[in-house]
Amino acid sequence: MQRLTTTKMRSVNSYPFSTRKRVFDITLAVFASIVLIIPIILLALCVKLTSSGPVFFSSDRVGQNNVIFRMVKFRTMREGTPIVATDKLASPANWITPLGRFMRRTSLDELPQLLNVLVGDMSIVGPRPALFNQEDLIQERTARGIDALLPGITGFAQISGRDELSIPHKVEADAEYLSLCSFWMDMKIILITAWQVIAPRGVQH
Repeated sequence: MQRLTTTKMRSVNSYPFSTRKRVFDITLAVFASIVLIIPIILLALCVKLTSSGPVFFSSDRVGQNNVIFRMVKFRTMREGTPIVATDKLASPANWITPLGRFMRRTSLDELPQLLNVLVGDMSIVGPRPALFNQEDLIQERTARGIDALLPGITGFAQISGRDELSIPHKVEADAEYLSLCSFWMDMKIILITAWQVIAPRGVQH
């Protein structure tokens, strides 16, 4: 049933699985890496100087077709933080570093994921990759055929509320993206994401 659902979605909208979208991802990832190289280096230095631990943090995430991959980001949590969704922590504020709070609100911690895009584990735009242990989210996405998509650095759910959205609402947003995705929709999501970096909202932790 899972594959039938996915095949049906693909027949309706092939753009999310097209070579054109992959070329767009690579082109934008290379361009962004060049333009943002100085801010990325400065952020790396700030992470290193303001808290103990490595600059980068990688975790097992659920990728296309529910294949596990390692997603990289700037470290925003203190060493020893349990590997669960932030809202599952008893006191999230106690685990987040002062710089990490700023980076999470502005999504700057996601910049290293440009590497994930270049190697093909992620897209610029798509559903945010679930943690390997977010079973409820994984099951709901799989039931809707959303697992066929490459996960993204940003996505339709991201610009629609982020942490404020419940899992069912996130899945609905992901399903809408799967059915309506186009080059112009991706561009709109990227532009709105850029604006939200300037005026962040919907981030609880």
